[in-house]
Amino acid sequence: MVDHLKDLQEMAHDMLPHGGISEDTVGYIDSRVRLREFRERLPVITEMNGDAIRTLRSRYHLSQAMLAELVNMSVVTVSKWERGEKKPNGAALRVLNVLSVKGPGVFTG
Repeated sequence: MVDHLKDLQEMAHDMLPHGGISEDTVGYIDSRVRLREFRERLPVITEMNGDAIRTLRSRYHLSQAMLAELVNMSVVTVSKWERGEKKPNGAALRVLNVLSVKGPGVFTG
């Protein structure tokens, strides 16, 4: 795979000593490369439907209230997820994915 951003980063660093590009621009390019590398290390987030959430709770013997505390949501929201009225997203979905792989101990110590 061709990596244009890394090529751009290399060219920017080559041009910097000659005044062809500013330090701010090189810093910005470097930060974009670091961000992309960070994103590549993150685990893939899997969508979860109501059955998957119910199964997850059952596997770890969690009530809806306990799961709600772990994901910092309301019991009503967890109930809606399980009934298919809403879908978890954003940070809650990431927490559910971590919980699925690592178990509740990752949050409770």
